[in-house]
Amino acid sequence: MTPSTTVQPPIASSHDLTCRFPEITAVDHLNLQISRGEIFGLVGPDGAGKTTTLRLFCGLIKPTEGSAQVVGYDVCRDLDRVRDRIGYMAQRFGLYPDLSVQENMTFYADLYGLPQGQRHQQMGLLLKMTRMEPFLQRQAGKLSGGMQQKLALMCTLLHQPEILFLDEPTTGLDPVSRRDFWEILYQLVTDGVTVLLTTAYLDEAERCNRVGLMDQGKLIRCDTPEALRTELEEVCYQVKSSHPRTARQILSRASGVLSVEFAGAVLHLFLSPSSTTPDELERSLEEAGCGPAQLTPIQPSLEDVFIALIRKQGRLRL
Repeated sequence: MTPSTTVQPPIASSHDLTCRFPEITAVDHLNLQISRGEIFGLVGPDGAGKTTTLRLFCGLIKPTEGSAQVVGYDVCRDLDRVRDRIGYMAQRFGLYPDLSVQENMTFYADLYGLPQGQRHQQMGLLLKMTRMEPFLQRQAGKLSGGMQQKLALMCTLLHQPEILFLDEPTTGLDPVSRRDFWEILYQLVTDGVTVLLTTAYLDEAERCNRVGLMDQGKLIRCDTPEALRTELEEVCYQVKSSHPRTARQILSRASGVLSVEFAGAVLHLFLSPSSTTPDELERSLEEAGCGPAQLTPIQPSLEDVFIALIRKQGRLRL
């Protein structure tokens, strides 16, 4: 007899979650499931609905339709229970620049109502994890951008939340600070914390266990980065041409071309194999004076896929 396996319920989920403002539908019937212990990234252009989605999950705004559940509770009906179990770090986290690192953490520990013993133990663990111990007495306003983000994260983690909601947490940070921040996130997941974040960086989305691509309030794709790179029926090509700008204009009008964008000195093109062939496009470019031209199939980046999916979604709406 085969032993039964228990499937864990998602730590956060939504059903037809919708948020309308007078001038726009920010989130449009979003159905999402976040598994325990994963890093889930929401990616999309400005205005896609990413920040609104986080605020809906945290109970900061009420949905127009649908529902959201976090750690087993309905966000609208059991908001107090939800807030006790989550951490939310907005793009502009409320640090007090005139207070020291220790004073900021103490202030948030007071807000969470943490007992003295628990707060001292948790503060010590967080300071060690973030390597912020030498800066305990430094004013928050005199910290670097990366250190301020670490302090904001420590304040968010003081009450030991089960799931973290992070809104573009590394925007504006230098590459080293971004790397350090991600190392902390990986450690948190190892310790059992789940992370749902928004990001404007596609290379960061590659680091997530799963990625949700949003556009105009809708979730257009949700899968692992590897699956997203391979699921499009269109094939990605690298295009080399002596006149790349003119080549891009010609290719963008060609039959079967889903998208064509610059990637450094070359172009990346998504082409439907049933509509035309690379050889035909090469001949078209050479006849237009853009030769020598060469199309080579490549593995697309997540950025390539994201742009192609946005283009495809736009065509479906026409």
